[in-house]
Amino acid sequence: MSTARTENPVIMGLSTQNGQLRGSVKPAGAPGGGGGGPQQQPFSQMKGTINNGSSQPAPTTNAVIKPGDDWKKNLKLPPKDMRMKTSDVTATKGNEFEDYCLKRELLMGIFEMGWEKPSPIQEESIPIALSGRDILARAKNGTGKSGAYLIPLLERIDLKKDCIQAVVIVPTRELALQVSQICIQVSKHMGGVKVMATTGGTNLRDDIMRLDETVHVIIATPGRILDLIKKGVAKVNQVQMIVLDEADKLLSQDFVVMMEEILGFLPKQRQILLYSATFPLSVQKFMNAHLQKPYEINLMEELTLKVHCLNTLFSRLQINQSIIFCNSSQRVELLAKKISQLGYSCFYIHAKMRQEHRNRVFHDFRNGLCRNLVCTDLFTRGIDIQAVNVVINFDFPKLGETYLHRIGRSGRFGHLGLAINLITYDDRFNLKAIEEQLGTEIKPIPGIIDKSLYVAEYHSESGEEVKP
Repeated sequence: MSTARTENPVIMGLSTQNGQLRGSVKPAGAPGGGGGGPQQQPFSQMKGTINNGSSQPAPTTNAVIKPGDDWKKNLKLPPKDMRMKTSDVTATKGNEFEDYCLKRELLMGIFEMGWEKPSPIQEESIPIALSGRDILARAKNGTGKSGAYLIPLLERIDLKKDCIQAVVIVPTRELALQVSQICIQVSKHMGGVKVMATTGGTNLRDDIMRLDETVHVIIATPGRILDLIKKGVAKVNQVQMIVLDEADKLLSQDFVVMMEEILGFLPKQRQILLYSATFPLSVQKFMNAHLQKPYEINLMEELTLKVHCLNTLFSRLQINQSIIFCNSSQRVELLAKKISQLGYSCFYIHAKMRQEHRNRVFHDFRNGLCRNLVCTDLFTRGIDIQAVNVVINFDFPKLGETYLHRIGRSGRFGHLGLAINLITYDDRFNLKAIEEQLGTEIKPIPGIIDKSLYVAEYHSESGEEVKP
């Protein structure tokens, strides 16, 4: 049984108005788009650039810039990016990078990266970060988060001090290398900012030797930086800024203990910047414990947050077919469009569609031409599709009866099924009321969902779980 991604695209003969949408099919596990940084290089090509302090890229211009010179004309700008951009990066206030009173050498690096104007997350973050205040920011990947914290970080580096002044912690080796490369490129005109990347799976001795020289900025994964700190090699007693990129992952059960330890070695007067696409309870607890009156930035509306969660579910669940419920016809069509943009195929159906279109969608979905169906409560009664093993309440219902009919679309005729609810703060009262009406407990989703709970092939005829 395959996952929610559709391996073989099906040729469609209907317009999107009839409820059938097809996303561009991408291979399972394919990474999403980057954040506008330079193209990722193989580690073998980057190691010397990042870990060797003497290989910091030399400034591209050696001429002394005199007062009154047009310094921009000497920049080596990359080709202008003419691709269409989404509102995540275009819906700005109209600010310019020069508005933030940044060092000219830093501005030169910014423009030579091809960053013409700050994106919304950069507009919100840069002036606050420059003031020294803690930040909790929610923004999607690919919207300029790296620039949002690297620009103020580099602006505040004091080259007269030969010590580690800033630490950026990321959850993966690949992201550490990417952020390091961006940091090196942006700072290349600044006259000697030393940037080091250190991650698990690389030679620890090389890192120890590198830290015997001057390092101003470290980009690291949690385990490696903690190891270097404990060994007394990475001296972080003068760190003024620490950044947690993808804080929701860094503060999950896998890393949170290490993160607490790392903070214990830092000065008490330090600036903490948290960037996260989602805002789980772990991030809230960490913020309450360690951040001082943080400035909160939220550039992810409820729909975007839920779509992010839905994308994660699609990648982690073993879905045969799924039905996704929304509370309005308009919401159904909007969500179906979002799902197709993620690269998944989906149909949609609601009461405002013509009957022949609804019949066609139902017939094709029942015959397995698509894995995901977005619908309203029109689809909750008298509909039996045995292949459906996952139901998702994208919008939580208001009545217990509606909830029962929705989740009853999975697990038909004694087969197993799974129901998942995406709950917002405003849903808390309906959630409690439905639990009381039905005399049940709707439990938080676990980190790993046992496939034997909803995948029929993991059970034998006797009801015992079958080990794959």
